Amino acid sequence: MTAAERLTAGLYGLGWSTVKKLPEPVAARLGRTVADAAWKRRGKGVQRLEANYARVVPGASPERLAELSRAGMRSYLRYWMESFRLPAWSAERVRTGFDPKGAHHLTDGLAAGKGVILALPHLANWDLAGAWVTTTLGIPFTTVAERLKPETLYDRFVAYREGLGMEVLAHSGASAFGTLARRLRDGGLVCLVADRDLSAAGVEVDFFGERARMPAGPALLAQQTGAQLLPVTLWYDDSPVMQGRVHPPVEVPGTGTRIEKTAAMTQALADAFASGIAEHPEDWHMLQRLWLADLDPAKGPA
Repeated sequence: MTAAERLTAGLYGLGWSTVKKLPEPVAARLGRTVADAAWKRRGKGVQRLEANYARVVPGASPERLAELSRAGMRSYLRYWMESFRLPAWSAERVRTGFDPKGAHHLTDGLAAGKGVILALPHLANWDLAGAWVTTTLGIPFTTVAERLKPETLYDRFVAYREGLGMEVLAHSGASAFGTLARRLRDGGLVCLVADRDLSAAGVEVDFFGERARMPAGPALLAQQTGAQLLPVTLWYDDSPVMQGRVHPPVEVPGTGTRIEKTAAMTQALADAFASGIAEHPEDWHMLQRLWLADLDPAKGPA
């Protein structure tokens, strides 16, 4: 393990061991302080966040983008402060901490017995949404996690999410896909963060007027298992309660090849994600490159 990896693991460990013990108002103030300090340093993550917001809010002035990136960092640190504290939250605190609209799409889909896939972008706090599902609805689900470095940090994330009632699989291609498909065929629930492709098999979509690549997994799972595919968007308001929306199902097209159906369904997911991101851009925590023009300058903007 490198010195940088040891430092990273130590900082996250400090968060989970210390922040969860702080009173909630103190943790919230700490998050805002850390966010503002990071924003003022204007490191690579903040600059990338601002560049991504420039696509989401075309024509925004530099002053507006700076406002958005500062709000975005505060939202991002709110996510972390909440996540560090989630293991200590009571079931009642989890229940009252999230107010999703359209949750009947989820419960109706599960009642049909064919399984449900929830697909989310990196908006607000997807871990809190997951804890609400396992705690308030009493529904377990399966998800995947990117293998982080160092390995001890990945293990911490797995243990953290398993402690919230989730089954966590390593993001490892066919093996994870097969397990997810089995859970869905058994009528279960799968939740996937799906606005950034982590493989070489992503689907190109139009996203805010430019080409980006998103994972094919949600659409392929829906086709292969007959499970319902539901986009979900999340956002914060001025209250301690996170807001959310479960969108209507993305239907499998009646005609076309598997590739064509996957492309159409992934585009429908991208459109649903874009609607939520456009309404609450500051809650989209995308501090990485996403659009193809950023990943491969030779492709260039359309």
